[in-house]
Amino acid sequence: MRVLVIGAGIGGLTLAQGLRREGVDVVVYERDGPDGRPQGISLHLDDRGTTALRACLPPSHAEMVAATTGGPREQALTLSEVDGELAVAGARPLDGPARPGRQTHRPLLRAVLLTGLADVVRFGARFTRCERQPGGTVKVWFADGRTDTADVLVGADGIGSAVRGARLPDVRVVDTGRRMLMGATPLRVVAGTGLPGLIGDSATRVESGGRTMVLGVLRFTRPPSVARRELLPAMDSRVAAEAEDYVMWALPTEQHRLASAGSPAGLWRAAGELAAGMHPTLRLIVASGWPEVTAGLRIGTIPAMPAWPPGPVTLLGTRSTWRRASEGTWRCGTPTASATPC
Repeated sequence: MRVLVIGAGIGGLTLAQGLRREGVDVVVYERDGPDGRPQGISLHLDDRGTTALRACLPPSHAEMVAATTGGPREQALTLSEVDGELAVAGARPLDGPARPGRQTHRPLLRAVLLTGLADVVRFGARFTRCERQPGGTVKVWFADGRTDTADVLVGADGIGSAVRGARLPDVRVVDTGRRMLMGATPLRVVAGTGLPGLIGDSATRVESGGRTMVLGVLRFTRPPSVARRELLPAMDSRVAAEAEDYVMWALPTEQHRLASAGSPAGLWRAAGELAAGMHPTLRLIVASGWPEVTAGLRIGTIPAMPAWPPGPVTLLGTRSTWRRASEGTWRCGTPTASATPC
């Protein structure tokens, strides 16, 4: 059995690790370079995510992930200004679409997932089309002229999936009109402000100066460099050495600000302009942020899609399942949403 995965993000790499553990021949193609593209530094990892990681990753990788997440995130706070000070105005448990979990450092998590896959990940390969072959396999073409053939093709390239676009051109991403500037700041910068102690590990929304800011503190369970040396020495040491405790921040914004900002440094400056009228601690957070990790995010959704019959092409995240067949091969289980086979 040979599987091609399009997309070397968190989902695609996790799938590749799981397939490889089961002896499946897997290759991952990624349009970007090894460092990826700016997507924000933080992810909220709930029980579904941790269960998938434990199921797919080798034990040392799973231990490294657990060692470098933040503390338990079980509630959402709302802060407001009271007599010039930030104070908790409300709290609720995370029991809706956002479930309890832990904050994780996206670049560090991706480095863990890449460890051991150097021989199967192909960077700089932009998927263009696929075609089902007479024997039931799928042939894939890339923009640079490369081709490959496999028994199964998995689109793991996110909401803007090129695989989905090629097979389901009528299924479009719906732009919600919402935009977000996301960045991060070393926790040491705000250690003396009282904010880290006020919000703990909670997901936090702050109302200040007529604007909203979303915050989250990540204090690594163990220092990443120490955890790497003890648990996963084959991992890229540079990523672990550069990771430190931080405050994640996000500011809702407008399309024109993202369009005019351009680079991550430009997005960081735009965030500073948005925060100009907010509480001094919030201004400090943005002003002291890492410009290079600031990202502009466009929020989109995909409408519900009808089920499709099992075939050699599927999409990660569509609630289709992988199951081990009795004869020892892997095949796509009965899906419940999206996609037509090639």
